[in-house]
Amino acid sequence: MSLVELIARADARGLAASGLACLDRCVPLLDGDDEVLRPLWSTLADDTGGEAGRDWTEGLAQVRDKLAGPDATGEDEAVALVRRMLEAAPAECSGPAMRTWADACSVASLRIHRLLDPVGEAAGGTDVPRDGGTEGLPPLVAAELRRQACVLELLADRGDAGLRPALEVCTEGRRVLRAVVSRRARGRG
Repeated sequence: MSLVELIARADARGLAASGLACLDRCVPLLDGDDEVLRPLWSTLADDTGGEAGRDWTEGLAQVRDKLAGPDATGEDEAVALVRRMLEAAPAECSGPAMRTWADACSVASLRIHRLLDPVGEAAGGTDVPRDGGTEGLPPLVAAELRRQACVLELLADRGDAGLRPALEVCTEGRRVLRAVVSRRARGRG
């Protein structure tokens, strides 16, 4: 099943986890630590009624405060995309806004990975196809596409029990992106 189909079929928790996972993997661009999004993950894990409600709203406000950066003027495109993902996160962990956010995070995260992939820069283009496989995609982008699909599949197949393995997939992706960002900074410095 394609990533587009997985997003279309996901429930509110799956959509929230999908968007959150995309954001979490890109946190190294905002100099965020590995635990900065943990309150939002906990909200999804603790939610027994299907909607995270006030805890999501409060957690999101805390995360925005922690990751608030300087004026976006002069930031490169990848950093600006992560900031937009964070700012666009809906205050409520349900409804059509969550689907829109999850879809936008998917697109933005793939774009970020294309921008940061040395092979991706040479390949050109801006959009990453999300309705097919990974053939012909740069390695960093292909891995991100697989991670996005994996998170949605885990939640669709396992429900609440899929959150922990989804977070593990996310953590792996964050480590990879942190290493890429670090190499990139050394190359510029």
